[in-house]
Amino acid sequence: MCLVVFAWKTHPDYKLILAANRDEYHGRPSQAAHWWPDCPEILAGRDLQAGGTWLAVNKFGRFATVTNYREQQRARGGLQSRGEIAMNFVSGGDDAMTFVASLAADRYAGVSVLVADRDSICYTSNRGDDPVSLAAGVYGLSNASLDTPWPKLLRTKEALTTLIDSNNVNTTELLRLLADKTPAPNMEVESGELPFILARALTAPFIVAESYGTRCSTTLLYANDGRIEFCERRFDPDGGASGDSTFIFSSA
Repeated sequence: MCLVVFAWKTHPDYKLILAANRDEYHGRPSQAAHWWPDCPEILAGRDLQAGGTWLAVNKFGRFATVTNYREQQRARGGLQSRGEIAMNFVSGGDDAMTFVASLAADRYAGVSVLVADRDSICYTSNRGDDPVSLAAGVYGLSNASLDTPWPKLLRTKEALTTLIDSNNVNTTELLRLLADKTPAPNMEVESGELPFILARALTAPFIVAESYGTRCSTTLLYANDGRIEFCERRFDPDGGASGDSTFIFSSA
């Protein structure tokens, strides 16, 4: 996942409202969101290269997602897949704070971790961010620390706040928020070691590029009464929608 905006306990009907884009190389194989046959309580997409997932929820209302850190240096060898972190939380029994506080951070390349149980939502990273239980509010996470003020993060947080303030929160509007393909102006692009065209493409909430881009958008509405609505929309390399999956259930 490379863009996540979410609201925790800011709406009279929902404890968690979340909208997220997964950005990945088009050639990396993955499965659409489904209930996993080998772990029947887990609903998630699956990375077929490493076996984990970028975002997951379970039938008891536990939620987790991870985002990679954008770093120039190459990750050292022998590290475990970051996708196992989300899987471990939703399949485990630790409360959210216990999980993030006990994460063996040196096992992974740069990663931010967001997990929620019925009572709390917690964040940490292995790049200098201590575990924290988040207060009610609207937050954003991309390929850096929580609420790093990248233009696309600020734009999508503002859009989510507007939906909440206007009482217009629903799956259709959240997917529309995630479909923003407008990049930052040229003068705001910091390309670093990347080609300028790719660096500019990465500044849009929804990324369309030759070998890399937004592979799917996910929305999650977790109601106060335990009802969960989970939607995944998938995209082809040109950014065209290629399939939708919606799951509605009550957490046990």
